[in-house]
Amino acid sequence: MINDEPNKLKTMKYYNLKNRQETVDFKTATIKSQGSQKGLFFPEIIPQFDEEFIKNLHLYSDEEIAFRCMKDFIGDEIPADVLKNIAAETISFDIPLKKINERISILELFHGPTLAFKDVGARFMSRCLSYFLKDQDKKVTVLVATSGDTGGAVAHGFYNVPGINVVILYPKNRVSVVQEKQLTALGGNISALEVDGNFDDCQNLVKQAFSDESINTELFLTSANSINVARWLPQQIYYLLALKQWKQHESQDPVIGVPSGNFGNICAGLLTYFRGLPAEHFIAACNENDVVPDYLKNRQYHPKKAVPTLSNAMDVGDPSNFTRILELFGHQFDSLKKMISGYSIDDASTLETIKEVYEKYEYILDPHSAVAFASLEQYLNENPGKKGLILGTAHPVKFPEAAEKAAHITIEVPEALYSLMKKEKKTVEIHADFEELKRFLLK
Repeated sequence: MINDEPNKLKTMKYYNLKNRQETVDFKTATIKSQGSQKGLFFPEIIPQFDEEFIKNLHLYSDEEIAFRCMKDFIGDEIPADVLKNIAAETISFDIPLKKINERISILELFHGPTLAFKDVGARFMSRCLSYFLKDQDKKVTVLVATSGDTGGAVAHGFYNVPGINVVILYPKNRVSVVQEKQLTALGGNISALEVDGNFDDCQNLVKQAFSDESINTELFLTSANSINVARWLPQQIYYLLALKQWKQHESQDPVIGVPSGNFGNICAGLLTYFRGLPAEHFIAACNENDVVPDYLKNRQYHPKKAVPTLSNAMDVGDPSNFTRILELFGHQFDSLKKMISGYSIDDASTLETIKEVYEKYEYILDPHSAVAFASLEQYLNENPGKKGLILGTAHPVKFPEAAEKAAHITIEVPEALYSLMKKEKKTVEIHADFEELKRFLLK
């Protein structure tokens, strides 16, 4: 096991993508979540991985990989021993890479407490925020919009954390039964607002709250969406863990298929690539909300009203993190197009994919992972000789209706969910109206 001590770390600065003169440290970026004009923060420097580190990932523990992945983004703002503990707790569950067939493997990111990939980012962020706010007198409100899995992961990550209240906005009738229970049944310091609208409405309400002077005077407000650097950046970790396992069996670099909604996940993967992660290509796997696949075809970015689909966590018509992807590529369309392909998979194809994969390979995909599988399969058919992996972003039990409808499969409910499903849903219903949200926050 390699355990050489890291060099003295400096402070990473982050600039506002809408106002480059506004630069902050990691702590400020984590607490503020976004800058003026609702701009997202972006690291001033893309730290490079040491070539020997990437070549010898198999010699490092997963915890060491996680620490080394994150340390340059935090610098000396969190002591190394504390950061090592945070990194270890962030990935304290299995993240296995499993082969579905000879060409496609899946990185199972759904073995955490809420059975979704967002556990990684939410656990890292909640622990960083707790460290930064331990001496804060004012009570903190974490305000977050969710299209499905973020809410549960954030609720679980911050549940009963002293000094922190969590307010989650989610679109009414557009999350699965399991997802809804995970974000509404905890109570305590977790409040769930059921918004009569779609995810984009929820996200816009959150952005308005951060820009409202009267709210920010009264409350210490922060967010836990993937717009927050402490949620976005740790998603790099599992791309390294995927490569560590991939290289044990494959010599060629993988094509990586990512279920894409708000584009934080694939953006983290691309950042890892820019730092030196070997990857052949990236697939932005979208459902019928096809703003980015359209952009990759015609260079025109036109936000659309989100349409509801089976893969509801990806029902986003104006993905916030796409601006970070443009920044990574220096706004050079040709460079971006060379590294990313976009596919749009409809619900009928999603169900057909779940059915075929189960019948051929005895593997059950959730709808989001099915969108990624169908997209990657299409790309591999168009580019013979390549192999790839998809990110399995949610346990199929979170979307049992899809498996039942596609292949008449009844999925066994994991033991961890039994008690949760018996709990009562606790929500407050509001319209997609900022004044209603404001009244709730300031009551």
